[in-house]
Amino acid sequence: MALGTSALLLLLLLLPRFPPHAAGCPAACRCYSATVECGALRLRVVPPGIPPGTQTLFLQDNIIARIEPGALAPLAALRRLYLHNNSLRALEPGAFRAQPRLLELALTGNRLRGLRSGVFAGLAQLRVLYLAGNHLARLLDFTFLHLPRLQELHLQENNIELLEDQALAGLSSLALLDLSRNQLGTISQEALQPLASLQVLRLTENPWRCDCALHWLGTWIKQDGQRLLSSMDKKIMCAEPPRLALQNLLDVSHSSLICIPPSVHVHPLELTANLGEDLRVACQASGYPQPLVTWRKVSQPREGQSQDQAQLEDGSPGLGGHAASDMGSGMLFLTNITLAHAGKYECEASNAGGAARVPFQLLVNASRQQPKQQALPPPPAASEPRHEAGSMAFRALGLVTQTAVAAAIALLALTALLLAAMICRRRRRRKKARAPPGEGALFVNDYSDGPCTFAQLEELRDDRGHEMFVIDRSKLLFAEGPAEAPAARGPVEGAAPGLSGPPPVAYELC
Repeated sequence: MALGTSALLLLLLLLPRFPPHAAGCPAACRCYSATVECGALRLRVVPPGIPPGTQTLFLQDNIIARIEPGALAPLAALRRLYLHNNSLRALEPGAFRAQPRLLELALTGNRLRGLRSGVFAGLAQLRVLYLAGNHLARLLDFTFLHLPRLQELHLQENNIELLEDQALAGLSSLALLDLSRNQLGTISQEALQPLASLQVLRLTENPWRCDCALHWLGTWIKQDGQRLLSSMDKKIMCAEPPRLALQNLLDVSHSSLICIPPSVHVHPLELTANLGEDLRVACQASGYPQPLVTWRKVSQPREGQSQDQAQLEDGSPGLGGHAASDMGSGMLFLTNITLAHAGKYECEASNAGGAARVPFQLLVNASRQQPKQQALPPPPAASEPRHEAGSMAFRALGLVTQTAVAAAIALLALTALLLAAMICRRRRRRKKARAPPGEGALFVNDYSDGPCTFAQLEELRDDRGHEMFVIDRSKLLFAEGPAEAPAARGPVEGAAPGLSGPPPVAYELC
């Protein structure tokens, strides 16, 4: 009996030990040690019943569209969480607050369109964050502020077109930043300043707009950025303007990276509105790159405060609590006007080349009474006899009249087309016969009226019968005169008055 008991005890000792929480493993998942695998199970939510001691959780390749509040709360021991290739559309602020020990978070291949402020709150220990392959369009200020120990940030293959200056604030430990294959047209030097520990930077395959705002990037890559970029990552290819398309930013001279400061137009500059009305005022802006247009209301100076000290109000009535902005043309919308709307407003247009402002004055009529309109005298009675609508004479007369009018219009239109074709043919013959030598060359400054696309130049050539040339402003043939004066014999069409005086300068044509 004693021998049998000893043999049984020995057999129990030799049996494999299963983890204490294996019995509580979610259905269809596999649990071993401190790891739970629930990948490719077509799960719609985070499954309940995950052991609290789990350190690695695989939830990839499912159809999870939302992380329910509290779904991850019991998993305080998590170190690695893999949620890639799901259907996540948004993350609530503090979604991972219960995972203070998390080191690696994979959200690649989801449908995230934006990242709210505070979404990564509580992840002070996070080292690697994968956000590639989503639909992110903008990275707003302080998005990653709660990740002081993050070392790798993968943002490639998104639709990011805007990286605000403080979007990467707080990432003092970041060593790798991948922004390749996005829609970035420009990036500011201020945006990369918080990255004191950066070792690898990837910016390739973006539609870069090579203008004056990228002066710093070319210089930085040739100097401090040499150690951060591989030979492949140094190929920052320009997408616009057309004359620099498909050129490497490092091969473009600084004199070719130009901007056109914005100009602003508001009409009218002063307007009177009645109480309760709706108002819409347009602010047109031009420049290169396309300016950002912002409306603000200027607060009135208080007693003892000078006009220059008056602040701009972003929370003006009717502005929706913030300044309204638009690219290229800004519209000021005011609904249900009250006396509080009266005052001075300001439309500002800004781009990398500078800023311009135009004031607008709104007056509010305190009376709700609308001006009375003079009663119009009734129309005189027709002296001609009228046919009854149901009579045969009326129907016949209407049909004949309509047919005659339609035939007359068609005949006139055909005659006009024939005359226009004859006139155009005669003019072309006269131009070909009388054009003096050199008349066929039209020299076009590609920035005299904003950047010209190749399609626009081709259209001009077809319409005017001229051979088009684009001036390369970086290659002087003669050193006389200022290097930035346009090559023209007279005033440039569309230029501001008073700017036609500088002596002509010759440039090499491309």
